[in-house]
Amino acid sequence: LFLSFSLREKLKSIAQATYAHSRNLAYFVFTYKGLLAAQSRLQGKKIPFHTFLAACIGGWLVFGDNNPINSQIIMYLLSRILFGLSRLAVEKGYIPQPKQDPFPLVAALVWGTVLWLFEYHKETLQPSLQSSMTYLYEDSEVWHDLSDFLVYNKRTDSK
Repeated sequence: LFLSFSLREKLKSIAQATYAHSRNLAYFVFTYKGLLAAQSRLQGKKIPFHTFLAACIGGWLVFGDNNPINSQIIMYLLSRILFGLSRLAVEKGYIPQPKQDPFPLVAALVWGTVLWLFEYHKETLQPSLQSSMTYLYEDSEVWHDLSDFLVYNKRTDSK
């Protein structure tokens, strides 16, 4: 959305990304459930490792191609996994229950790190994040009128 494409190009891109996302999820569910059923049938029962193995194989086959759609899905899942593992570690007693909500500290560290990376090591960030941050933190330094904040603030030669 932060690229200088026409509205039609943006809508087409969104539709293509939505299709690829839903197709990949459907392929993954089919693969995962099929492998899970096969393992359970072969061993006569379902065990926790079946879930992990089926998901690993499905993840490799369906999401193993490093493209923008798969990258977004994997980053989304990674953030949820980190939160889930943190909660599990507290629940199991591996780490103590925090005395206060750790979320403000996590938010501060995440934003501090991403802006530091953006300012000094931009090439390490995912391209769509680079585009968004460039728009928000660099392109916003120059503006012409209110339309810059309502549409896209990079002027083409026609304006």
